[in-house]
Amino acid sequence: MKLTGAQIVCESLLKEGADIIFGYPGGVLLPLYDTFTQYPALRHILTRHEQGAAHAADGFARVTGKVGVCLATSGPGATNLITGIANAYMDSIPMVAITGQVTRNLIGKDAFQEIDITGITLPITKQNYLVTKASSLADTIKEAFYLARTGRPGPVLIDIPKDVFIEQAEFEYPDEPDLPGYKPVIKGNLMQIQKAARLIETAEKPVIIAGHGVNISGANEELKTLAENCQLPVITTLLGVSSFPEDHVLSYGMLGMHGMAYANMAVAATDLIIAIGMRFDDRVTGKLSSFAPHASVIHIDIDPAEIGKNVRVDVPIVGDVKNVLKSLNKQVECVQHPDWLRQLENWRREHPPLSIRHTDLILPQYIVQQISEATRGNAIVVTGVGQHQMWAAQHYTYIRPNSLVTSGGLGTMGFDLPAALGAKVGCPDETVWCIAGDGGFQMNMQELGTVVQEKAAVKIAVFNNGYLGMVRQWQDLFYNKNYVATPLGCPDFIKIAEAYGIPALNVKRKEDVRPAIEQAMSTEGPFLLNFVIEPEENVYPMVPPGAALHEVLEEPKKEVSACPRRSIP
Repeated sequence: MKLTGAQIVCESLLKEGADIIFGYPGGVLLPLYDTFTQYPALRHILTRHEQGAAHAADGFARVTGKVGVCLATSGPGATNLITGIANAYMDSIPMVAITGQVTRNLIGKDAFQEIDITGITLPITKQNYLVTKASSLADTIKEAFYLARTGRPGPVLIDIPKDVFIEQAEFEYPDEPDLPGYKPVIKGNLMQIQKAARLIETAEKPVIIAGHGVNISGANEELKTLAENCQLPVITTLLGVSSFPEDHVLSYGMLGMHGMAYANMAVAATDLIIAIGMRFDDRVTGKLSSFAPHASVIHIDIDPAEIGKNVRVDVPIVGDVKNVLKSLNKQVECVQHPDWLRQLENWRREHPPLSIRHTDLILPQYIVQQISEATRGNAIVVTGVGQHQMWAAQHYTYIRPNSLVTSGGLGTMGFDLPAALGAKVGCPDETVWCIAGDGGFQMNMQELGTVVQEKAAVKIAVFNNGYLGMVRQWQDLFYNKNYVATPLGCPDFIKIAEAYGIPALNVKRKEDVRPAIEQAMSTEGPFLLNFVIEPEENVYPMVPPGAALHEVLEEPKKEVSACPRRSIP
């Protein structure tokens, strides 16, 4: 049957199960938007900024496992997607970004709102396309979704000129993409898996470092089986948080710049690292020449380019994490490491980073702890980037996969609110908490309008310390407290929330923290809490830039209250 290009786009999206689109219209997209009325099964969510659309698609993809879709017009609409596309690329998030383009006869003529978006996004997409014929649209969309979700996931961009939306062509959606050169390795090499099994069986001080790939692959049960059968302590990267239940006796928290001191010490002392779905980012390794000096390394990852890129690897295994761990669990014999686990427990007792000091002030760590207790770990937590992100990673107990949504590789301030919107749209029956800093929240707080329009019951906790907190912390520790451009004037967040029709509370006393959280959770719809926190609170532990993992700055000794978070099954 003959359809317009716009109809082909809509039909193709539905064929891919992509019935939710986060977007913002513009002139060259009008033929497509005009066609949306013919497809009531497609739900278009109008964000207030294209960056919000990209981050919302990102958050949606992380919690659902589906491909997130965002849509923007040509020129500034397309360039406003770039940060969100780059964020998805760095964190391996499946996304298809569709942009409108000027008509074909104007391409290359510096026409109004023309931009070479395929050229600009080439380094931050798995693939991108400029579609010059309506007859190519179906095949292109099929390829784009297949590329976005397979192998190492990532964003794909499709740029479509206005007149291609209008042009008619025969429509037949392909069953399979035509990509003969694209064959990601799914199953690991059996010989390499057997080598890994023998190393695990003979190691005396092994550790697992679990990354984002565990959640992406859905390998959480396989990871748990490996850890329990071989009594392997599990440490996570930031994006690996929630890949392994944190109330499990073998969970030893996050490592890295703001990781647990005992997790960093474990990596410094280990004789075997089993790296699963992670890429040895500099925030994880610290000083590379001092990273795990006594360890052999098994590295499991679907992207061969990541293996050996930063850290020497003894047993590389390319493949999908879930498939590889299934095979590994069949090959490895059960072993015990009581002395090693006892040593880790001693380090944990000597370096208790999850304790919260006694004070009448509102500490951000205490807020996160109270949200964790109020939700019992059964919530999706979405953060921006900065101090609040680290506190959320450290002090919330994540017991379910994909329950922490945060920007890791790119470190994007302003990710919080639109990504929380996307997460709530993707999982409408889940409790979604958006934890934001007062600086990053102001970058995309216009998405409060989208939250209201979509009736998305996102609970928002703004940590208001009047600073760009993480930058101020570095100025405090490394630049003689020279607070240049970090003191932050903030608007009245309560009035802003109320202007959008969102109920809100200022929280200025410690005794009001838990009641405010419970009020927010018991109120239908969105709710905003503005927590006025201690302005110069720092995140600890911290590995200074350029230092080795074991060279940890810990919080000065003060009176603390116990902060239990673990239970032995």
